[in-house]
Amino acid sequence: MLKRYLCAIAAAAVALPAFAQDAFVIGLTGALTGPPASTNGPAVDGLRLYVERLNAAGGIKGKKINLIVLDDSAEPSKAAANAKRLLTQENVVLIINSSLSSTFAPTVAEAKRAQVPLLFMGAVCPKEVYPPADPLQFCTTAYAGGYDSRAALAFIKETAKEPVRIGFAAMAIPLSRGEIDYAEEHSKTLGMTPVGKEVIPPPTPDYTPFATKLKEANPNWVFSWAPWVTQVRTFEALRRLGWQGDYIAWAHIEAEGELVRLKDPKLYVIGANALFQDDLPIHKEIIAAAKAGNVKYPAQQMAEGWIGGLVLEAALNNVAWPPTPAKVAAAMQSVNVDTKGLRGGALVWSKDNHFRTRQYYRVYKWDTAKASIVRAKDWFAYDVK
Repeated sequence: MLKRYLCAIAAAAVALPAFAQDAFVIGLTGALTGPPASTNGPAVDGLRLYVERLNAAGGIKGKKINLIVLDDSAEPSKAAANAKRLLTQENVVLIINSSLSSTFAPTVAEAKRAQVPLLFMGAVCPKEVYPPADPLQFCTTAYAGGYDSRAALAFIKETAKEPVRIGFAAMAIPLSRGEIDYAEEHSKTLGMTPVGKEVIPPPTPDYTPFATKLKEANPNWVFSWAPWVTQVRTFEALRRLGWQGDYIAWAHIEAEGELVRLKDPKLYVIGANALFQDDLPIHKEIIAAAKAGNVKYPAQQMAEGWIGGLVLEAALNNVAWPPTPAKVAAAMQSVNVDTKGLRGGALVWSKDNHFRTRQYYRVYKWDTAKASIVRAKDWFAYDVK
């Protein structure tokens, strides 16, 4: 057991102490390093924090959770190797992906081969979790294709004071590119005019060439749906070039701190999580846990991981001992979790819907006069069908 633990450390793993075989063994492959780490790392840290607290309180019906976390640096080959190890050597009953969508295909392939349920947490929700859902794929993450673009574009249409000439920015990874393609087409149905679209490679050191092309297309709005690094660097490059239009991005967990840093009243973020500035009791609970625990990231970035922990606890509470992948997958078919205000409503799964039955959105921006973040639009929701 000691050898296994040391091997995990050597492989850049971040794992909870190993338990005896009568533990729930859960494996995670995530982008703990590389450009997407600012989005995925905090989610993993939040989940680890939740599991540590759960274990300290006795675990699930007296059984601990052994959470084994491996770094894939958002590289598909590393994610494939991690998934294979977790499934064949660690014998996990559930595998979690918290990385870029470029790692999904190999992770899904390994999970299907082993018939082990796969949870996307802090990683974008794939379409396979929508009705009719793949029986082995589930997602707790706030953001997801299709609905996010509809919500963002509806807000633009409602807010814009002149005809909308819209530009788009995506990262050159499958789901980001696909969502922006969808948004471009959907914008036409709302009477908007698409004028430019940039699909930007993940390791881009300089966003100026892409921002220059967008600026030259003369949009008065730009919508970006991508990892935060692409969204914010594209925005900053546009501002350096003198573009003064409105910009709306997905409210990844970095967004709250970035709104304060940038202090730009024309930067909007749309998301499904309540920002910590709302100061809810659950936010105070997470902040207290972060202070007591050994966490690398700010507490205000822990919401995705905390929600993942709430769902994990709810599912495992319905798994009869001893646990098997089949039992865990069955328990995940009927999860109903009170998010305690972290989202606009409960997270509910059914046999055919492994995303949620309703997706809630809220829009935030910086208010210069108040010198603080304000809500540009309160919760509004879409039924997920």
